[in-house]
Amino acid sequence: MDAEKSSSSSFEDLSNLNEQERAELASSVPEATQSKPVKEQSQEQRPEPEDSEKGASKPDASESEPEYMDILGNGTLLKKVLTKGRSENRPESKDIVVITYSGRLEDGTVVEEQTNFVVQVDDVEVVQGLDMALKLMNEGEVAEVIVNARFGYGELGVKDPTEHDPVKRTVPPNATITYTVELVSIKEEGDVETRSYASRKEIGNKKRLRGNFWMKRQEYNLAIQSYRRSLEYLDDTVSAGGMMESGAGTVELSPTELQDLLEDRMKVYNNLALAQLKISAYDAALKSVDHVLKCQPTNAKALYRKGKVLDAKGDTKGAITLLQKAATLDVDDKLIQSELSKLILKSKREARNEKDLYQKMLGQAQKLEQKTKTAPVTQNTESSKLKMWGYLVGTILFGVAGVAIYRYNNP
Repeated sequence: MDAEKSSSSSFEDLSNLNEQERAELASSVPEATQSKPVKEQSQEQRPEPEDSEKGASKPDASESEPEYMDILGNGTLLKKVLTKGRSENRPESKDIVVITYSGRLEDGTVVEEQTNFVVQVDDVEVVQGLDMALKLMNEGEVAEVIVNARFGYGELGVKDPTEHDPVKRTVPPNATITYTVELVSIKEEGDVETRSYASRKEIGNKKRLRGNFWMKRQEYNLAIQSYRRSLEYLDDTVSAGGMMESGAGTVELSPTELQDLLEDRMKVYNNLALAQLKISAYDAALKSVDHVLKCQPTNAKALYRKGKVLDAKGDTKGAITLLQKAATLDVDDKLIQSELSKLILKSKREARNEKDLYQKMLGQAQKLEQKTKTAPVTQNTESSKLKMWGYLVGTILFGVAGVAIYRYNNP
């Protein structure tokens, strides 16, 4: 088992939302709006060209074509109304909406298409650009949204899962996508606590898988956003006594259900810690991984990631201790073994550098001490020399004076 692999190797989209919720959302939408495809509506609503032979003048482009709204003011996200909505009602953050949409490249190739797709606004369950545009649409509106690669699939594009060619992409890198989208219906999220255990578990895990999708694309901030939303559905769902509030009242969960919820939460916290580690949010990552180790002290993946966090924070010895424990728990994980070897070599190198630095500092201290001792000796030698020269000069002067006195007294 690879400690860095996510708990799910495939991405499950939100089109598999439970039928009960889909039916509830659809029941509030007029039948004609639900059954009419986006393309048919746009064709029916399109004005017919006037017959030039009858002398009718062609309208100005400004009158026949609605203008694009530059949502961000820099041309990277444009929106144009194709069909006006049936009301002024617009979705707000966290509202649950049903949309029908298709996305095409500049050459007309359709790369995305969904009918009655359930999306929670601001939870990046579709590309960012389309997610942002939904809050500017009225219920029942059909719009064209042009999404620059920056708010679409970026430099990576999207790989076709049916293709074995690693280079081939369904959406090529740096591609602009034009979406035709119909906002079918809007519904408030409501209190999470009023949902059933099965509903909360399902939605929470779908958001976790969406977070995994962004992780694989190295969109770490979007992954963190998805994981945090997942925890809102999976966290604090059960009291200490194994009871849970739902729309039907207080429900007692079975041991299996309790264990399933625990496992789901641990997966989210583990992946959240990895995403936070990737953006150097070490303190946040430490808190996330500690949630796992508090419930599962022998979780090898959590131990490994906590070791990575400690190493990033400069505690190499603490990291080695955790990775050694993780390696014992999962002896087949080569990534843990490899990282542990790197840390041990790093620790030895740090110890050697520390020893060299200590010896260098000690050598400098000894030289300074030696210099300090030599200075007085030198000063004493110089003083002795001066004294000796003074004595000699004094003796010579005394002798010369004696000779002069003798000659003076005996002319």
